[in-house]
Amino acid sequence: MTIRWDPIQYSRYADQRSRPFFDLVARIGAASPDAVADLGCGTGELTVSLAQRWPGALVQGIDSSADMIERAPREQGVEFRLGTAQEFDATGIDVLISNALLQWVPGHDALLVRWAEQLAPGGWLAFQVPSNFSAPSHQLMRRLADSPRWRTALSGVLRVAPVAEPSDYLELLATRGLDVEAWQTEYLHVLQGPDPVLGWVRGTALRPVLSTLSDDDAAEFSAEYASLLRDAYPPWPYGTVFGFRRTFVVAHKP
Repeated sequence: MTIRWDPIQYSRYADQRSRPFFDLVARIGAASPDAVADLGCGTGELTVSLAQRWPGALVQGIDSSADMIERAPREQGVEFRLGTAQEFDATGIDVLISNALLQWVPGHDALLVRWAEQLAPGGWLAFQVPSNFSAPSHQLMRRLADSPRWRTALSGVLRVAPVAEPSDYLELLATRGLDVEAWQTEYLHVLQGPDPVLGWVRGTALRPVLSTLSDDDAAEFSAEYASLLRDAYPPWPYGTVFGFRRTFVVAHKP
């Protein structure tokens, strides 16, 4: 299945989505790398911040979505191009960053091992993945997709547990000789407006459903799902609280 990405919808909560990126990058200790890659860069605004931090580096932004890459800013010191995680070669890279990408890549543990081996000596591998798949937002989506109305059309479309525990990632990379820091953070996002949680997942987790169904069926599914989300995430006078847990890993190659 080819997922249709919507850069405008994804950027609706750009401020909240950018926080994990900066929390991740803050733990990278590279002083003056020569080659930096942002794998799964999306529309590239965050990639530009890497060029600002390391102005002497060649910074690459790579994403598999042409729609995302087309919107990337063409800034000096940043090169944007189409590419996938599976085909990426980390040979000679000093800093490899992957922010909210690997949950879409089955078997990404093998990729992490390969990248760790390919990194330049002294290189850094840093990635962040959502770990919110047991939250009501995701459970309700899967439950609705498995209902009699949608089961046939959406069979096998949604992922159940596409990421590992922090301890698993730590062991995977530490046993390959890297120094590893792994942790989880739960962000309590206070979202505004009607059906804000639906608006959030329409930019990410709901994309496989929207890419599979016709426009009319997608609208019907979204309406049913929105009703479930309103009960799970009631609005308060100050907004709707959406808890979102993420896993972070930063590994340094001696």
